[in-house]
Amino acid sequence: VQLQASGGGLVQPGGSLRLSCAASGFTVDYYAIGWFRQAPGKEREGVSCVSAGDGETYYADSVKGRFTTSRDGAMNTVYLQMNSLKPEDTAVYYCARDRVVGGTICSLNGVAYWGKGTQVTVSS
Repeated sequence: VQLQASGGGLVQPGGSLRLSCAASGFTVDYYAIGWFRQAPGKEREGVSCVSAGDGETYYADSVKGRFTTSRDGAMNTVYLQMNSLKPEDTAVYYCARDRVVGGTICSLNGVAYWGKGTQVTVSS
């Protein structure tokens, strides 16, 4: 099982980025996949989650209305579209797979596999 996150970079406030999480060794449709982030000096926190099966999505309050997560089963990839970025969104972003087949939530304690992080920096 592998998760490969990409798409990070430096962007000005108000800008957009799209992160990708390419999965191998399992099918993304069957597991909840989450995006998490960790800023310097802070704990890792959940950003978004797409449930197994019907693909229902959930977001942290801090990103609701700005971030959108989606899943492409044909590409076996999960995305995080980030719009209206703010300096406080600066962090290393990680995608992660839940341990339960058919899971509907994403939690730090429930992660079975982490991808390597991708740095997102929002600065003028």
